[in-house]
Amino acid sequence: MSSGTLLVIAGFGAGLAGSVAGLASLCSYPALLAFGLPPVAANVTNTVAMFSTTVGSATGSRPELRGQSRRAAKLIATAAAGGSVGAWLLLSTPASAFEAVVPWLIALGSVLLLARDPLRRRAEARSAARAASDGPPSFAPLVVPVGLVGLYGGYFGAAAGVLMLAVLCASATEPLPVTNAVKNLATGAANVTAAVAYAFLAPVHWPAAAVLSCGCLVGSWIGPKVVRRLPEKPLRYAIAAAGFGLALYLQVV
Repeated sequence: MSSGTLLVIAGFGAGLAGSVAGLASLCSYPALLAFGLPPVAANVTNTVAMFSTTVGSATGSRPELRGQSRRAAKLIATAAAGGSVGAWLLLSTPASAFEAVVPWLIALGSVLLLARDPLRRRAEARSAARAASDGPPSFAPLVVPVGLVGLYGGYFGAAAGVLMLAVLCASATEPLPVTNAVKNLATGAANVTAAVAYAFLAPVHWPAAAVLSCGCLVGSWIGPKVVRRLPEKPLRYAIAAAGFGLALYLQVV
């Protein structure tokens, strides 16, 4: 099997995993390393290729995104700002220090997903209190965590979707497919912002990015359809388990 075919398959898996679980790089980043790219080149090439994941997942999630435009706009702006800072950090500082904490961040996101039920109960209690006082939900508590996840997504990106999903699940009282669709837009904004910078300033391997993105586009379009049909709790546990697996993989490589 040719390396191009392997990248298409890895891209499909990345698009599917990214739109369903926020774990696109579980498939794509190791595939680019296996393709022969050094870590930094693999990272920036992966970021550029993930643009198609954003397009595919947004297209496939139109039912879940109805009525979410104002909320999504705030999340997109905040995550994009964080992504631009993350891209700047990658281009101007050594990657070794940040990469050392990446597995721990991913593991933390998985823990938050497993603890989502008690966190959601607290969010429901806050929502009831706001309704009783006629106060609107506040976006302010999300600015810092969403911005930090955006920064992480722009800098390295592996499992940024896990972290974003954990943050949004802790603050929302909605079905998982809706939260997942909004998550895809937010992480996509950080990714696109960083990808624009990398396209001009970083060693992107364009042939690999193009081949990988083709598979990502198809996989990410199918992903939301998978989310609609899977039971919520097993899916969330599977996402958390995959996050722990990726954290362990990044710790030992």
